[in-house]
Amino acid sequence: MADCRLLQGEVEHLLKQGYLTELFSEKGKQAYLKNRQEPPKPPLPKRTVNVISGGEKINGVTYTATKKVLEEDSITFDDTDADGVLSAHNDALVISLLIHGPNVKRVLVDPGNSVNIILLRVVNKMQANDKLIPKARILSGFDNSSIVIKGETILTTFAERVVKDTKFQVVEIDMAYDMILVRPWIHEMDAVPSTLHQVIKFPS
Repeated sequence: MADCRLLQGEVEHLLKQGYLTELFSEKGKQAYLKNRQEPPKPPLPKRTVNVISGGEKINGVTYTATKKVLEEDSITFDDTDADGVLSAHNDALVISLLIHGPNVKRVLVDPGNSVNIILLRVVNKMQANDKLIPKARILSGFDNSSIVIKGETILTTFAERVVKDTKFQVVEIDMAYDMILVRPWIHEMDAVPSTLHQVIKFPS
């Protein structure tokens, strides 16, 4: 039993969720309650933003929910993280994320870019128009294409126990994603994405 790391990890996870406390001695319960720190809970989504049709797969890209990390000191990936993922895929990492109240689907996690993008129609669907700051700025793509943004907005992102105010450039274009979260957001969240395993992990 002492050498079963999987069982130990599962027990630790259950304890963090508040289960199994009835098995403690009275002294153990007091120590547990004293040391336990409740993580901040994100608000329940007021609505779900899903403005692109086509089911859970678009242009060969699927999306998945963010996964919690059980490791205490480091973030690692193994075969269990890829459960349900087809091998030899080339899918981008697309997640669902709680942002400004709603649960937003088809959020592309892109470590290769440095500007967070959100579609204007998603801002409208979120009813966050009052947070839109009109601003004319040109964004250039890797193919030398350019687009003038509609403005900027700051929205709160909730992932595991990390809450961040995140700046987005608002655009009005056709793309397969509702928004794009990029390298600065990944670094600020201390997150580690894996396109191979199709998950993004956060420190516990």
